[in-house]
Amino acid sequence: MIAQVEPFHAIAISRMAHDLAAEGRDIIHMEFGQPSTGAPKLAIEAAHHILDTDPMGYWESSALKQRIARYYAESHGVTIHPEQVLLTCGASPALVLALSSLFPPGARVALARPGYVAYRNTLKAMYLEPVEIACGQAERFQLSAAALARIDPAPEGIIIASPANPTGTIIAPEELAAIATLCRDRGIRIVSDEIYHRLSYTAPANSMLEFTSDALIINSFSKYYSMAGWRLGWLIVPTDCLDAARARMGNLFLTPPALAQHAGLRAFDCREELDGHVHTYARNRDLLLDAMPHLGLQRIAPPDGAFYIYADIGHLTNDSLAFCQRLLRDTGVATAPGLDFDPVDGHRFIRFSFAVATPLIEQAIARMIPWFQQQKCA
Repeated sequence: MIAQVEPFHAIAISRMAHDLAAEGRDIIHMEFGQPSTGAPKLAIEAAHHILDTDPMGYWESSALKQRIARYYAESHGVTIHPEQVLLTCGASPALVLALSSLFPPGARVALARPGYVAYRNTLKAMYLEPVEIACGQAERFQLSAAALARIDPAPEGIIIASPANPTGTIIAPEELAAIATLCRDRGIRIVSDEIYHRLSYTAPANSMLEFTSDALIINSFSKYYSMAGWRLGWLIVPTDCLDAARARMGNLFLTPPALAQHAGLRAFDCREELDGHVHTYARNRDLLLDAMPHLGLQRIAPPDGAFYIYADIGHLTNDSLAFCQRLLRDTGVATAPGLDFDPVDGHRFIRFSFAVATPLIEQAIARMIPWFQQQKCA
């Protein structure tokens, strides 16, 4: 039997947006969580040098693995061996490696609802059972140890994300500690997606490695490092499943692009430039938060990090996909339907990505305010 995997509706929205742009429409892309900025300057310079001097090939950069290990020591106060770092072709293969290394087909894996669409669909594609836990405004759209404790029998695994997609919410350190303790007591393995680390506007996000050494940690150069198209990420693997993860990496993906590895190593030296992007996102966040009441959107997730606002549009529609399509056609602003992130309640939510230039945020707000006010009157 072939696994049934639902489509990623934001991709269809993006395709529609590009078709409209080809017709001459002025489109503002707020549908995907990808920075509109390119790779940092030093990373691009390194790539040019490698293109001129190195034929490249299948390769795993020891220097990059050592630098990533150093990052965890400097940023989170934890020690990992460089050989625990598996370099991957982005965070998506890292998720596949983590899940396939830990769980047999049929295993139950808990995750928050709403949550990133690929968690649910990757679990299904791998014949694992998603156990979605409804997390609403009262829970700040995040998993808790108490909610996990109520699952009986205990799932074999859990996926957490802090900051989260689509909400941007961050799990407090004391809650992460409680989750780690509960998982240790109940034999639950943790996969922690930390792809939005360093994109925080309130308190910094903690790594799950600060609370347990048994978690598998996913991260990537796509978000903070502004290198989505370079397809480079990593997976931190505890020693008990390192051999299994290495075998899967070698057979399924070989190695990530050599060029991206050279560039990624230099990207670690670009904090000033990259933190400048974060300041832009913070400004965009403030502008959108100020605009939400004018759009008539009062119920939103608190965007502590990442670059999203997840808003309840249930008073305007019961079909978030059709709503996003209509918004795009009428205003040229592309957004993501909540249906991607929550198959139960997502029909009444919308996600705005503010990872674009500030003038584009200002233009999007100017276009959307009158449009949303018309919807309220319709």
